[in-house]
Amino acid sequence: MPPSSSGRLVLVATPIGNLEDLPPRAARVIAEADVVCCEDTRHSGQLFSRLGLRPHRLVSLHGHNEAARAPEVMGWLGEGLTVALVSDAGLPGVSDPGGRVVAAAHEAGARVTAVPGPSAAPTAVALAGLGDGRWRFEGFLPRKGPERRQRVALAARSDVVTVFYESPRRVDTLLEELAVAAGDARLVAVGRELTKLHEELWRGPIGRARGRWPSEKARGEFVLVLDAAPPETPEPPPPGELAGAVEELVAGGLSRRDAVTDVAGRLGINRRAVYDALARGSPRGRPDAL
Repeated sequence: MPPSSSGRLVLVATPIGNLEDLPPRAARVIAEADVVCCEDTRHSGQLFSRLGLRPHRLVSLHGHNEAARAPEVMGWLGEGLTVALVSDAGLPGVSDPGGRVVAAAHEAGARVTAVPGPSAAPTAVALAGLGDGRWRFEGFLPRKGPERRQRVALAARSDVVTVFYESPRRVDTLLEELAVAAGDARLVAVGRELTKLHEELWRGPIGRARGRWPSEKARGEFVLVLDAAPPETPEPPPPGELAGAVEELVAGGLSRRDAVTDVAGRLGINRRAVYDALARGSPRGRPDAL
């Protein structure tokens, strides 16, 4: 039976460190929801207790039981109940459980909404100051194997910033892999324990980041922001081809200056390269009057 229109699933972002980051609306939804689903009832129970919240009913929903729990959640929504979904930290469904339940709720016709709030990925992007505002999220990579190598290589070639989550045991390994794939000079920002008491944000070339967080000493939650790959500068065609392309346009009625601009724009090269090509073919050592 599809959920009634009065039942709703609310995704609630919880603090990634600083408890003061829980917005008032999130606290109200957690306190008023008929059921609160969370990754770890002990962890969330302690969090809610410290915040002075007393949910009506707290149930577990984590990576191992989400598929089995989804029909039960659909049943609560069908009864017209409000179900709040939280993860241990951040927004559910972003490298945390919740995606299956959200998809099931949509398919069942339930209302799905969210209380946005803390999330490590956009926080790290904002702090890093890299790129042009576009970014892609990789989350946690596989621990090893060809898929991990492929995704690291893809990030190294990407023309937008890439964000990774990584455990302290493998953060130095990831930096080594990124250095090999992207080069020591590529910029990276490494965030550790964001919003917490010992928050750290390091920014600089990958080559200087390597070895800073050895697995035996690293502690806390890590977010890595890899800068976009620099744009590739195309190699200009041979001078003869450039000069020929310009002369063809001039023969068609364009001024030589406009022809140079057109050829440079179509090939994505600097106009100076086209001028130089014409100069090499000019008896006077320079292109004809422009």
